[in-house]
Amino acid sequence: MRNTARWAATLGLTATAVCGPLTGAALAEPAAASGLYAPSALVLTLGHGDSAATVTPERAVTLTCAPTSSGTHPAAPLACAELRAVGGDFDALGVRSDALCTREYDPVVVTVDGVWRGKRVSYERTFANECVKTSYATSVFAF
Repeated sequence: MRNTARWAATLGLTATAVCGPLTGAALAEPAAASGLYAPSALVLTLGHGDSAATVTPERAVTLTCAPTSSGTHPAAPLACAELRAVGGDFDALGVRSDALCTREYDPVVVTVDGVWRGKRVSYERTFANECVKTSYATSVFAF
């Protein structure tokens, strides 16, 4: 049941991120100046627990990186810049060298679902605690 709620939330946010720009004025004018681009629209969720299958998302944000940086992510331009630097590979996001975290185990699960440069993306990572999560990719997982 929890997994069903997670998927419903993820699909709803993905639809909003991908289809949202197609409403209103965007439909009235053809894509004249923007040109063609591969879409990059992601939904990031966060929950406390050991795996995404058993965790209820506590927070969710959208992140659109093409054609411009936008979404509900609090640092969308910085997060998109970090993702572009690693070619959308979430495993390649670096760790801050100045991060000092305790060894307490209070797992935090981050999931990413959507499209990066036209390709389907599905990513899940469990961090030992909130501090460890924040030490990775200072902007992408900071929501």
